[in-house]
Amino acid sequence: MYEKILQILRQNNGFRDWNAIEKTFNQRGSKLKIVGRINRKPIYEFFNTYSDNLVLNSNAITISVQPVKSFIPFHIHDYMEMNIPLVGDCVVETEHEKVRVQQDDLLFIGIKTPHRVEPIKKDGVVLNIQLRSSAFSLNELNFLRAKESNMNISNLLFSLLSDEEHGEGRYSLFNTDHDQKIVNLIYDIIDEYYHPQVQTEQIIKLEMLTLFSLLIRKTYYLDVKVTDSKNTKSNLLSLLLYIEENYNDITLEKMATHFGFNPNYLSDYLKSETGLSFIKLVQLQRINIAAEYLTYTKASVERIANKVGYENASYFYKIFKQYFAVSPSKYRLNTR
Repeated sequence: MYEKILQILRQNNGFRDWNAIEKTFNQRGSKLKIVGRINRKPIYEFFNTYSDNLVLNSNAITISVQPVKSFIPFHIHDYMEMNIPLVGDCVVETEHEKVRVQQDDLLFIGIKTPHRVEPIKKDGVVLNIQLRSSAFSLNELNFLRAKESNMNISNLLFSLLSDEEHGEGRYSLFNTDHDQKIVNLIYDIIDEYYHPQVQTEQIIKLEMLTLFSLLIRKTYYLDVKVTDSKNTKSNLLSLLLYIEENYNDITLEKMATHFGFNPNYLSDYLKSETGLSFIKLVQLQRINIAAEYLTYTKASVERIANKVGYENASYFYKIFKQYFAVSPSKYRLNTR
């Protein structure tokens, strides 16, 4: 199957002349907008997605193949993009560094992140998957948040990449170590996309969610390297996992001591990386756990409030209603 898919992609990844492309867009009356510069090189606004033949494609999930031996200028998207070398490798240049992506690895590029792909070799095949914010509903993303503790956090990390405010300037490199399940799934997605049938869009959505889950599982169990453009000495995943595991009696001071940080630094770091304060992150975890107790147990609301870390039931009622817009009792009734 691999060879048949690669043959299709090679039919569409021929050389593209950037000057001719720019001229074509200008003639169509849709002049490409320059939004900034990196080392005096223009950054273009690429907010539309196109099929391999440069036909406008408004689908929530779009797949195309990188043209070989072709100059691509710096640009930004209003959607998340995944770059996946299927044959050979590629180098993606960002505002601050060059990132080499090896065969079968995945580079997630966040919204409005300036980048360009250096010309790839003639025999190389690099896949591009564009994911708009409308690609997945909240219910579909909830699939990633199942029961394992790391699922909630991994979902948050993926949303950071695709969120317009917190995804900006971010990119993450996943080293898959040529995992056969992951590679096979990528080829299945490509095959479904280029051979559409009934339910193709739904199948691709489910396969993308499965791909995310496989990446989460691989990084969790096998400690596969994930390079994040905004990594600091602290590991965001470890910090958020700590909140998930200690939500019922956690304090900022206790957490800061555990990781050897100044409490103010830790608070600022969590806010800058997630967009949420320490208190909000803890509240979010407590309320979500409380919602599960309300749905799947017959425990009293007061007991659940105490279980998730709220000694004052009235305060729990207030916080719960802020998040779900209904009281805990009403939530329990609705979910049943």
